[in-house]
Amino acid sequence: MPLPRSLFVFFAVVSVMCGAGRAAEFVGSERCAACHEQAMQNWRSSHHDLAMAEVNSSTVLGDFDDAEFTANGVTTRFFRKDDGYFVRTDGPDGELHDYAIRYTFGWFPLQQYLVEFPNGRFQALGIAWDSRAVSDGGQRWFHLYPEERIDHRHALHWAGREQTWNYQCAECHSTNLQKRYAAESDSYRTTWSEIDVGCEACHGPASAHLDWAQRAAADGALQSDPGKGFVVTLGDHDQGTWTIGDQNHKPRRTVPRTQRVEIAICARCHSRRGQVWEAYEYGKPLSDTHRLAMLDEHLYYPDGQIKDEVYVYGSFIQSPMYHAGVTCSDCHEPHSLQLRAEGNALCVRCHQADTFDTPAHHHHVAGTAGASCTACHMPQRKYMVIDERADHSMRVPRPDVAARLGSPDACTGCHTERTADWAAAVVADWYPASTRRGAAHFGDVLQAAANGSPRAPEHLAALAVNATYPAIARATALDRLSALAGQQYVTRVQGLLEDPDPLLRAAAARYLGVTDVRTRVDLGWGLLEDPDRSVRLEAARALAPLLRQRVPDRYRAVLTQAVEEYRESLRVTAERPESQLNLALVANAMGDVPAAESAYRTALRLDPAFSPAYVNLADLYRQLGRDAEGVQMLRDGHGRVGEDADLSHALGLALIRQKALADAVPHLRDAAQLAPDRPRYAYVYALALQGAGEKVRALEVLERANTRHPGNRDILLALANGYAEQGDEVRAEHYRKTLAAHFPPQAPASSQPPADRQ
Repeated sequence: MPLPRSLFVFFAVVSVMCGAGRAAEFVGSERCAACHEQAMQNWRSSHHDLAMAEVNSSTVLGDFDDAEFTANGVTTRFFRKDDGYFVRTDGPDGELHDYAIRYTFGWFPLQQYLVEFPNGRFQALGIAWDSRAVSDGGQRWFHLYPEERIDHRHALHWAGREQTWNYQCAECHSTNLQKRYAAESDSYRTTWSEIDVGCEACHGPASAHLDWAQRAAADGALQSDPGKGFVVTLGDHDQGTWTIGDQNHKPRRTVPRTQRVEIAICARCHSRRGQVWEAYEYGKPLSDTHRLAMLDEHLYYPDGQIKDEVYVYGSFIQSPMYHAGVTCSDCHEPHSLQLRAEGNALCVRCHQADTFDTPAHHHHVAGTAGASCTACHMPQRKYMVIDERADHSMRVPRPDVAARLGSPDACTGCHTERTADWAAAVVADWYPASTRRGAAHFGDVLQAAANGSPRAPEHLAALAVNATYPAIARATALDRLSALAGQQYVTRVQGLLEDPDPLLRAAAARYLGVTDVRTRVDLGWGLLEDPDRSVRLEAARALAPLLRQRVPDRYRAVLTQAVEEYRESLRVTAERPESQLNLALVANAMGDVPAAESAYRTALRLDPAFSPAYVNLADLYRQLGRDAEGVQMLRDGHGRVGEDADLSHALGLALIRQKALADAVPHLRDAAQLAPDRPRYAYVYALALQGAGEKVRALEVLERANTRHPGNRDILLALANGYAEQGDEVRAEHYRKTLAAHFPPQAPASSQPPADRQ
């Protein structure tokens, strides 16, 4: 059954309608200035105001006075012609062309430039202007991918799909953005109310507020609508304030904060996420329209510190501040976006200065970089080459964790000549009574899973249900568990299907995808009516295969509607081959082979180098008994994509099914070499070598794979059997014992890892 709606009322949404049932409309920021002069003054020239602008002499910061910049063997020239700004650079065909600059994008510390392409597409140049002062290294052109060798065939080339503004950037740099993508023509008709991030980007369409203001001016009934006609209320009306903590007590709010609407509004753009619904409804949780990226190893370090650009929110929800009720505007003035105080003065608005802003706490000379609160608790990393972003998890430095996991730590970020072990020893000397030192961290579990630990599934399940950890870490653990184990942990994690946090309910619904059909129905059916769209979508995806079976009409109608909502969510990003791939997968799950094949081919039309579409379409042909077509599809993909581990592995398996083992072995070898982090590829390659009679070579491959992936069940078993066949009982027994040690017949359930949020 779905959860009671009472569990979700912490998102306080007010009236969305105005006069005579008319939906609120966008009116433009200029209409706000008459009454909200100070807010408008703060907003003007803010990064929101300057997020995007039409090109003119007051908005362009870069040097277009015949300036040249050379990168990747291409010399790009920036110049003026008539009243316009132009760039001469390599286009999608690799040849030099002149392009008119249509819009500026951003302001500080860098500014990018947008070029209009056919079919309504805007592309962001890969060369940007460093708008910092000369003394800081600025006032120069630079390439956003200086470590990459990029030409027109590269996925990150500025004229390619990965740099299309309409998909990648537009939603967060304009107000009331309507993308309007047409899959049939692969074109856009994108519109917006305002070119930048205006008032209504955060406050929502304001026509009802204007109606309220007019009525209030006429009859003085200022209290007739506490929401003042806004579609969403961002401020607190409880008169709560933060009290300064002391040595024994943390800061607290005089009235506990019960709603997180403001954070949800900010998270729409200040998060690493994917859009899953076109119509944005102000005041709803982020997960109603977007899917938040988990602690993926490419985005975050194992302990949750920022690695790639993740735009704050995924870090902030790990923090003690978030869980205490701190919101964005407690630290940032929401219109100017400036901090409410500079340096440590910001932190001591809530934290006792005599306790924390003192050498007795930070052990550095006052006024130096090491004495800065943010240096230790919000270390910065550079993105887009020069843009420093602070980690908003606001964590207590744990160099002992960094030493174990290889994560950064604040200490050696400054003391670059030192090691994390050194820093851990120093911190232990400074804080001998700390209970954190040596304590387990959720990063230990995530790292062990990434390294292929045989106990990883057990520990991931324990982490997922441990409520002392941040929800994003627990949801990440559940996703990793889905990839490593079957449904044997379903009884451990099924309680998460009713968790108040939609992140965990959605992750639990995804986990149902590895269970049998009966389990999916028993546990997942009620989620089709979950209040949160992200949960409904995951449930629909897990239950979609039921539509291939005989289902009573009333249940089929419910599931069909849910699956259609899921398919509609994929069409939101229909310009992406990944979305077409998922459309194909759900069509195949439903038994709609023509729709699946069509979606796979659309993915390849959008991106002929998208290898997963070749692999999955070939597998569809295998299911249909058309393996020869599948082999040809994989060969075509290999010719288009070049070296690709997944393609090589799939082609090798397809050739084995066609009894062409000798032809298959080189492709399986390529897959194992191209993806050494995939133990399955090495294992299958070794089996193929054994089948080809090269048993000694097969054991060599397995030995190398075991060194890289110690404790992998398949590899250990293959080594034990392989050496037994060779008559080497000593080595065979060694691997049998190793296998038994890692996978005892009745391994006792481990206790939950000790809790330490940070």
